[in-house]
Order: sequence, then structure tokens, then C-alpha cells
Amino acid sequence: MDDSKDSKKNLLAGISQQLSKFTKAELAEKQAQVEQNLLEFANFREAQLSLLYIERSHEIPTGNIIRISLDVRKGIVIPCFSDSRHAINLLRIHDYEKDLIKGSQGILEPDPETCKKVNLDQIDIAVIPGLAFDEKGGRLGFGESFYNRLIAKLPETTRKISIAFEEQVVDHVQMESRKYNLDIIITDKRVIYKI
Repeated sequence: MDDSKDSKKNLLAGISQQLSKFTKAELAEKQAQVEQNLLEFANFREAQLSLLYIERSHEIPTGNIIRISLDVRKGIVIPCFSDSRHAINLLRIHDYEKDLIKGSQGILEPDPETCKKVNLDQIDIAVIPGLAFDEKGGRLGFGESFYNRLIAKLPETTRKISIAFEEQVVDHVQMESRKYNLDIIITDKRVIYKI
């Protein structure tokens, strides 16, 4: 178990070191390219209802993607996670500024008072956050398993994708199970289909 934690720390330290070599302007350019690649991706464009996330530190920000998607009347769903019950609620938002409030962890979440619940089987495409990825669809998250549980519950027909900087794609991500794999990873340089 300690080897796994050390391996994760080393992997994340390596990614962080690579990304620290870029200036703020270069990182902003890379982020803009990731956003463009996702917004132009046919599966994302055609999806009626897309699940997105609100980023934490070290995750690619999604605010622009959400705002642009809402502007073109795309259906956007954001997950809310409960620490105590490990429950996942999917809530549809219509307005980025009005429908999101600070949650218990200080991260923006949909306001359950104004946002409508959505069933998992209604999601066409799910954009899942992560810190590191491999070309087999492997994903390394924060270790809380919220998104692993979500991936496992999503229907087979729902495309599971992540957005990342090219530097976050590594040779191998150690995972407890490949049932949590992604289908596609979209970076600033390419679209990777799980091999």
C-alpha cells in the first residue's frame, strides 16, 4: 500500500515539475487548446446532456467550457457528492452564476434548491476529472473514489472522457480495477482513444 502511495506521489511530482516549466501564458494557451479540442469533439457537440465537473486545484478548469455550452443551450449536469453517504446527485444547471453555490469543501456545486435532479441513464457524455492518465484509459484522481463510483454506475453507452494537458499522459497509471477506465482522453495536442 505504501509503495502505491509513493508511486502516486512520484508520478504527480513528475507531472507537476513538467507543468511548472511553462509560463502562465503558455499554460493559458494550452488550456485554451484543450477547451477548443473538447468543444469541437463530435461526441461532445452532439451530446444532448453532458456531465462536467467543477475543478479543484491541479485539474483543468471547466468554467469556460460550461459557460460556452450553456450559451448554446447544451444540457449541462454537475455532480454533487456527499461525504457521509457516498451518494452522488446529478443536478442540471442553466446559469453558471446563479445555479452554483459554494459546497462544504469550498468547491462550487449546483444549488439543490434550484437545480433539477437528473438520472444517470440520461447522460450522453461524462467529462471526468483526473490528475494523470494513460493510453489504456487509466485515470488517477484524488483518491477519494467519488468519480470511480460514478464511472462504474454510468451506462455502457455513456462516453467517459477526460481533458488533460499532454504532460498528464503517462506510460502507466496503477489502478485497482480497469472497470474505472475512460473511453477517451482529450489533450492540448491530440485525442486518445482507449487501446
